[in-house]
Amino acid sequence: MAPLLLPSSPIHSFPATPKLSFRSKPRPIIRAAAGLEVDSFTKKSGYLFQLSAFEAESLLDYSPSRIAAIYRRKPLILLRRLIQVGTTFGKWFGVRYIDNLMERSDQMFKVRAAELRKILVELGPAYIKIAQAVSSRPDLIPPSYLDELSLLQDRITPFSTEVALDTIEKELGLRIDELFSEISPKPVAAASLGQVYQARLRRSGQVVAVKVQRPGVQAAISLDILILRFLAGVVKKAGKFNTDLQAVIDEWASSLFREMDYRKEADNGLKFRRLYGGLKDVFVPNINMEHTTRRVLVMEWVEGQKLSEVKDLYLVEVGVYCSFNQLLENGFYHADPHPGNLFRTFDGKLAYIDFGMMGEFKQEFREGFIEACLHLVNRDFDALSKDFVTLGLLPPTAEKEAVTKALTGVFQDAVAKGVRNISFGDLVGNLGTTMYKFKFQIPSYFSLVIRSLAVLEGIAISSDPNYKVLGSTYPWIAKKVLTDSSPQLKSSLQALLYKDGAFRIDRLESLLTESLRARTEKALVKIQREEANSRVVFKEILYFTLTEKGSFVREILIEEFAKEVNGIGNPNNNQSAYLEESSLLSYQPALVSEILAVLSIIPELPPELQQQLLRLPADLARRLISRASARTIQRIFL
Repeated sequence: MAPLLLPSSPIHSFPATPKLSFRSKPRPIIRAAAGLEVDSFTKKSGYLFQLSAFEAESLLDYSPSRIAAIYRRKPLILLRRLIQVGTTFGKWFGVRYIDNLMERSDQMFKVRAAELRKILVELGPAYIKIAQAVSSRPDLIPPSYLDELSLLQDRITPFSTEVALDTIEKELGLRIDELFSEISPKPVAAASLGQVYQARLRRSGQVVAVKVQRPGVQAAISLDILILRFLAGVVKKAGKFNTDLQAVIDEWASSLFREMDYRKEADNGLKFRRLYGGLKDVFVPNINMEHTTRRVLVMEWVEGQKLSEVKDLYLVEVGVYCSFNQLLENGFYHADPHPGNLFRTFDGKLAYIDFGMMGEFKQEFREGFIEACLHLVNRDFDALSKDFVTLGLLPPTAEKEAVTKALTGVFQDAVAKGVRNISFGDLVGNLGTTMYKFKFQIPSYFSLVIRSLAVLEGIAISSDPNYKVLGSTYPWIAKKVLTDSSPQLKSSLQALLYKDGAFRIDRLESLLTESLRARTEKALVKIQREEANSRVVFKEILYFTLTEKGSFVREILIEEFAKEVNGIGNPNNNQSAYLEESSLLSYQPALVSEILAVLSIIPELPPELQQQLLRLPADLARRLISRASARTIQRIFL
């Protein structure tokens, strides 16, 4: 389609929004004059758009075989794209090499960064999407490149507004002036797949965001994925990679194709709003399904600033909590949380936009991920190696002892710093050599999970260089393990608390203490790294163990206390030194003073919890009588 030129129109404004244009007459379509400047993607890669209606229709869903079939019939376009990509990147790497030879790399750093951004925009959405993920990692990318690549999130050169308005009319079957009473004369944001206009619905008067898809993106992405998929196969064979790189590309491509269908994005947005819109200080805009099609999406307008620009640590914590719910509670998560998709609203909430790229995390993998985090933090590397098999990262035939030894070498130092200082990026980076040696494989589902977590940590680092996403997520993991009704997680908790038959109360104390940090209140975020008052900790732990959620932990404690009392009254019961050191009765160095502290807290508990506390001695007595009876019967008959 030839580029179109938007005619001039009167401008009207309304509160809290940019200026919008008003149309009272049908929009005349004026063809662009020869030589009119178009966006750089169309100018440099517009030849890719040449697909028949049948070919375009066959690419609505991702299918490597269909894409390959189409471009077998278009060898010249394929060859032209290969030459374009190769020569474009070749020239850029060439001048970088010359800069090094002439010792002018530092002076030319910003210039080359700007040139790289321009190259990515010219090559199109597939390359921009890759750069967007990288641009969220300030700990990995030099500042000059980070500044330039961050512009790819929502400030890409827009395509013609006349083309956009024409697309809206064709998709919705109505004239612009029938749909909207006002619409911005220029896009307020332009990204890799589309651009956004602000408008006011004529019928309801609601201010909305109108997203319109770029022309030709499906054809361009299809061909680039075909090329990347071929290169992945070559790299896998040449480098003897264990991971199926083509499967990883397929997973990413599938999500990208779903993102190009705005009807699916609308469904994702509604589901995301239903699951997470009720979380404290989380805002999810509503989708207008009536005016949404495959290439046009209309949703509630969000006023605010990018989260990365305001440096709000509280909202970063809210984002961590929301991500915990996405990944480990419901398994439906935002797989593209780059800074352009996270906003701080003017009333102080974290707003999510753009629901095109979402992921599904199955229940068994969620529980496996939680177990892996538990075992990592508690340095149980033998169990961690088994978790990697469960998650599909290791083949079942891997030598467990050798893997355990290797993981100990990789993670020991990182974990020794404490859970609050474990960097997710460092863990992934340190694992590289071990992954190759033991034939680790990255399952296709896992690549999006890793990307989501890495991007979240990258956003947080821009606000706090010392931020650790795993350290902030672990309290929620600890709380879930202590309270979840899942049989698998209950079994994991028991296995964690018992080492060679000995009860590890130190691990229980660690879990309980960490679970107390699972808060999002603003006042608590400021003091979360400070040591809590011991009386407050006692009160919180006692409160938890007496509630219904803490019933499983309460049963474990009563059972262990019964074992200890029973052991004292049974002189024939020989316990190891390890058991004695880790026992409930010998663990606390100042037991009497702490019992007095607990007694002082009892009057502050709600009446129902005081009643539950009074029932504990009776529960303990029943356990002791049961054990004494069993021992007596054993002596009589054995």
